[in-house]
Amino acid sequence: MPTPEFVQYLRARIGTHPLWLSGATAVVFRDGEAGQEILLVRRADNGAWSPVCGIVDPGEEPHEAALREVREEAGVVAEVDRLVWMSVTDPVVYENGDETQYIDHTFRCRWVSGDPYPADGENTDARFFRVDDLPGMHPVHADRARVAIENRPEARLGRLGR
Repeated sequence: MPTPEFVQYLRARIGTHPLWLSGATAVVFRDGEAGQEILLVRRADNGAWSPVCGIVDPGEEPHEAALREVREEAGVVAEVDRLVWMSVTDPVVYENGDETQYIDHTFRCRWVSGDPYPADGENTDARFFRVDDLPGMHPVHADRARVAIENRPEARLGRLGR
């Protein structure tokens, strides 16, 4: 996954020490022939399926970051319906030793146009799956998809199960 320039700049100064970042996840829905579907991408780094997610750039609105990531990663145009969940991830330690933790904003979005494809090299596949037939995902990504599918009237705050 390409590392944003601002993160590279910060890493040059703090090394591998913990870095707090904002993230955005877009769970994109569309009505398919067999029912409601959501967009998932298969990550190039680990082969896992997930909703589209990425880092919010400095000064960028989280909902705009979510839509940008959908365009960049899957070649799809979407609109945000609403924020469905805001939570803090567990600390993440990358192979190079970098430590990061994210405040994630998960948005329920709707498909506007475009056929999904792995648009920017961060993913090897992009496609819609029926909500009742999703592939296996890492628990954090499965939770984000589930919260968007549940679509409770209020946004969830904090980790699930608390």
